Amino acid sequence: MRLSLTLILISVLLPASAAADDLVVVVNPKTGVNKLSREEVIDIFLGRNRQLPSGMTALPLDQPNSLPGKAQFYSQLTGKEMAEINAYWARLMFSGRASPPTQVRSQEEVVLMVIENRSAIGYVERSKAGPQVKIVFDLAQK
Repeated sequence: MRLSLTLILISVLLPASAAADDLVVVVNPKTGVNKLSREEVIDIFLGRNRQLPSGMTALPLDQPNSLPGKAQFYSQLTGKEMAEINAYWARLMFSGRASPPTQVRSQEEVVLMVIENRSAIGYVERSKAGPQVKIVFDLAQK
């Protein structure tokens, strides 16, 4: 009885946690970008390069610290914790070399801004990426 209850709970909870882990990077379909490498995404979101491969200036969008997706995104992308990412940006901003991605309030706002702005690039759960945006990188890729 106890084993079957445990199996039922695992089967119900596992898909929900797997879906939350499925982050993708999205752009406006009009950017001319079909796919980005992990290195290109890192360069854009860490301010090393703010150009998309199509030559368009990239406007990276970041989620607020209060959403679990932000820590998950940077951890999966760079292998670094948020404290390390925040320290990185503090150094760059102090030196005047770069500014962090534009922060938005929600995943829905990321999608809306990507739809409305051809140069915007952001990350959301796969389930939030509708047909009006293009997935160019899947964080589950190795």
